[in-house]
This record gives sequence, structure tokens and C-alpha cells, in this order.
Amino acid sequence: MNKLYDYFINKVFTVPYIDKMISGKKDKDIFFKCVSRYVKENENITYGKAISQIYHYMDHSYRNEYFFKNTILNQLLIKKHDLYNTVALTELPIGDSKADFIMINGRGVVYEIKTDLDNLNRLNSQLSDYYKAFKYVNVVVGNKQYDKIKDILGESKVGIYVLGKNGNIRCKKKEKCNDCELSYETMFRILRKKEFESILLKHYGKLPEVNNFQYYRECLKWARRINIKTFQKDMLECLKKRMQLVVEDVFEETIPYELRFYTYFSKENHNQYELINEFWNEKLEV
Repeated sequence: MNKLYDYFINKVFTVPYIDKMISGKKDKDIFFKCVSRYVKENENITYGKAISQIYHYMDHSYRNEYFFKNTILNQLLIKKHDLYNTVALTELPIGDSKADFIMINGRGVVYEIKTDLDNLNRLNSQLSDYYKAFKYVNVVVGNKQYDKIKDILGESKVGIYVLGKNGNIRCKKKEKCNDCELSYETMFRILRKKEFESILLKHYGKLPEVNNFQYYRECLKWARRINIKTFQKDMLECLKKRMQLVVEDVFEETIPYELRFYTYFSKENHNQYELINEFWNEKLEV
């Protein structure tokens, strides 16, 4: 039975589901099932209090991917970086993998999450993919996974962060720069058409004049003539501009802890602080 309700939690704590809950477009049956299971007193309470109680259960018994991502955003981005000069990305396709969490300021850093619920079968291939586009890579794990990860990574340049029982993320091994595996093709595939065109214009002042069939291949050929570290830096600048969204000074004060990851990455409600707080304080009618 717990697996079924944990599945419900995974459905609820996603950006699209919360988007639709706030907009009133989503059937909230799954959320109400979570409420009936994990909220002790569900009469005359708000959505916010219900979410907090479910999140409390997650903290103690079911630290899923959303919980990890929300904790990384709160503790590694908001507390340790300037929101105006540092941006975060999530689920960025890199090679055959998707990076869970990336922070970009003067450099780009990947955070691959391995919860206590995950297996580690794909870890090595994921790390290999990430190093084709980023110089700095970390793995973020729970206590149960730490010893396994420590053995797997050994003396590699991959850093290790541990989310402890107290809810704090600690750096157990500092990441080191690895720029030996950067790949033009991998970085080029990450970029959108307008992005790689902007890089070529910056370096050459023009774009290839070939037919549409040859255009992508020719652009990649031109990109390969740029110093690879310079090209990686240009790629980071393009990625950073994707998230040039307004983050108000009151983000940390106004947005509830549990919904900060959602608020940051929601395209629909990113700057709708009042709307999010209205939802948070709205009375729950089960």
C-alpha cells in the first residue's frame, strides 16, 4: 500500500501537477489521496499546511527526487549564491543522459541525484556524458548510498554531497576540474539553433551559406575550429540566458520552503508570488 501512496506523492510533487493545481485545471483526487493518508487533521486546514505535512513525511520516510532537488535549491543555490548572478537548470539533456540539477555562475556545475530509492546502474555512463559538456560534476546522495558511491568514485574528480538525516547537505568530497573529456558534438547538441548561431556570429561575424541539409553539419564544423574551452564558456553563457527570469528580493521570504523548487522552475507561475501564496493559504476542501 505504501508503494501506491509513494507513487501518488511522486505524481503530486512535480512542476506540471502543481501548476495545474494552482490554476484549478487539475483533478486533485491524487492530492486528496495523499492528504487522507499523511495529513493528521484535514478539517479546516489550508493547502499549505497539507503540503507541509506531506513534505514532513517525505523528509522522514520518502526522500524522493523532488525532495532532493528542493533541498539543493534551498541550501546550495539560495543560501550560498546570488540569485541574480547564478542560475539553475534541471533535466538538461546531455548526450544520452539528463542532468538532475545544474548551477551556472562563473562556471557550470552538475549535481546528479541518487536518492536512497535509486539504483546506481547508469551512474558511470551519466558521469561520462556530463563531462563531455561540463568541467565540474557532483553526486548528491542519501546516507544509505554514500559508502557505495564513495567506492564507485574512488579517486575520481567527481565530488560527493550527502543529504543527512537532519536535512542538511554536506560536502564530503570537493569536486575537481576535469576538462579533458569536453566534446564539441555533445555541447553543440545541447544548444538551440539561435544559440549556436550566436556563438558562430560572435567568432566569425557570419554564418555558413549552405543549403538546409548541410547547414547543421557545417555549423558544427565551424564550431570545432573554436578553442574547446572557449566554446564551453560560450555554451554556458547561452544556457545562463535561458533562465534570465526575474527573481525578486523577497523570493526566500515570500515563497514557502516546500515550493521553492516548483516556483523557480515553473514557467507558468514563476513570478506569480501572490497567486502561489493565495493557493498556499486557500482552505482545503476534501
